[in-house]
Amino acid sequence: MNERLRSLILHQETLKTCVRCTGMIGPVVMGHAVLSPVVLIGQAPGAKEGQFGKPFAWTAGKTLFKWFAEIGIGEDDFRRNVYMAAVCRCFPGKNPKGGDRVPAPEEIAHCADWLNAELRLLRPKLIIPVGKLAIRQILVADRLDQVIGLRHELRREGLDADVIPLPHPSGASTWHRREPGKTLLYNALRLIHGHPAWGEVCRGSSDGFLT
Repeated sequence: MNERLRSLILHQETLKTCVRCTGMIGPVVMGHAVLSPVVLIGQAPGAKEGQFGKPFAWTAGKTLFKWFAEIGIGEDDFRRNVYMAAVCRCFPGKNPKGGDRVPAPEEIAHCADWLNAELRLLRPKLIIPVGKLAIRQILVADRLDQVIGLRHELRREGLDADVIPLPHPSGASTWHRREPGKTLLYNALRLIHGHPAWGEVCRGSSDGFLT
């Protein structure tokens, strides 16, 4: 087995046991251990993701994978060939005022150790943060329209990656369904489609990335 893959599998086995955040609701949710040139960073799992044992397993995922199908890859192939990370890996619980609770800064900091370790190990060529919380872990951004629809560079801790953010596909959000969000989403998907790392994912098999 490839040494990097062995390290990634060990990383995930350790991550599964994480209980740093007492306010979070397990289980830990993560994608497949795949040595991919593309890393997707979500925000945090919802109530259904722990039940299904995979990220973006419910309504928002249907929209997200519809976007990706439009640029060349279906859900099953995406899950096999793209590393799916997140800002937080456990369900934060519900906000008493409605919707899911936004993770606290200390919870984000706890989980950042896992994310940063994955980025150092994988050394991706393309990072796709999804939603404002994920985008702000990678880029400085006050508003979505400042960063979506553009390609950015990430140069830190030995990383040399392009970053193409996406809005969150939540059904509660209208940002991606009205202007300027609709056009900016289209531009972002076009940039992802044209990126060499996306071409590798679309052409390759999971076996190709695992070796």
